[in-house]
Amino acid sequence: MTSFIPWQQRLSTGTEDIQDEVIRWYQQTRHGKGYVPDMIWGTLQTEAYATVILRRVVDFLGVPDDVPAGVAKRMERQQVLYDGEHQYDVILGEQALYTNVGGPEVMRGQMERLLRDIDLPSLTLGILAATAEVSVIPMPGFNMRGGDSVHYELVSSGVDITDPDELALHDKAFAAFSNAARYGDAAKDLITEALAFWSNK
Repeated sequence: MTSFIPWQQRLSTGTEDIQDEVIRWYQQTRHGKGYVPDMIWGTLQTEAYATVILRRVVDFLGVPDDVPAGVAKRMERQQVLYDGEHQYDVILGEQALYTNVGGPEVMRGQMERLLRDIDLPSLTLGILAATAEVSVIPMPGFNMRGGDSVHYELVSSGVDITDPDELALHDKAFAAFSNAARYGDAAKDLITEALAFWSNK
């Protein structure tokens, strides 16, 4: 089954309520996976980075402006990284380290956050280099909530997929990205290069 819910419907009261919903998803998902090719995974975003993202969402969609409340909830959701009860496998595209969200100062802080948290026991963070050869075609980012659903964020709507055959294909795609990604010191090297880039801006 696939469900589409327009963002303007889901965000009709602002960003805080949907962040509460996302907190519940993460609390209920003991083992999640995320592939994010061109921005930072929400649960690793700094407050400054998240503020820029949610401000752009509000301005683009014309929904009620409660950005500070939404950001506070996004920061609250990050507690799953530190509670010892959750595990997340996340792959960022190298482009995510260079997509300009808020300018050099915000991006420097975000790169420093990635370097600080990459060794968390709850997190397996890979970076998919821009030149990496991957055995699947390029595709949009997605989040896998355990074995129950996959979530996509499109321009106009959020999409949730629950069909078992489709979930299996997403598992296969994630494995392909994981096989091509860099981990550990090799991932840190790519993040450090991005930090140097933003430090020289």
